[in-house]
Amino acid sequence: MNVDWASFSPWPALAGGVLIGLAATLLALANGRVAGISGIVGGLLRPSLPDALWRAAFVAGLVVAPIAYVILRPAPEIIIDAGYPTLIVAGFVVGIGTRYGAGCTSGHGVCGLSRLSPRSLVATLVFMAAGFATVFLTRHIFSL
Repeated sequence: MNVDWASFSPWPALAGGVLIGLAATLLALANGRVAGISGIVGGLLRPSLPDALWRAAFVAGLVVAPIAYVILRPAPEIIIDAGYPTLIVAGFVVGIGTRYGAGCTSGHGVCGLSRLSPRSLVATLVFMAAGFATVFLTRHIFSL
């Protein structure tokens, strides 16, 4: 693996991390809710009116923010080294993992770890290990 130091951009990454932390903090303070995307979207599938409003606004922000970014700046080049069948299977596996793990990377990895939740620490270690194993298997064993 080589790092493309010419494209290394720590300041935008830091700004993005700060914005994610700020959004998660504001949601927790304003609504008493964890900013776990799978839980927020899942709540929209069984909506109740006052609850659905903030969930829809949160998801709308997730959709509008990259559109606004592309309007202000050129979109970065995105290269995905996988075909549609692999991406579809990966999406199903991630969805199953979020159900079994009772949350996703944003809920456990961002919000749970910041609250020092032991359950979130275990969940984060498990999904990181699963990710490492998947990359190792697909790149080095199966050469996908």
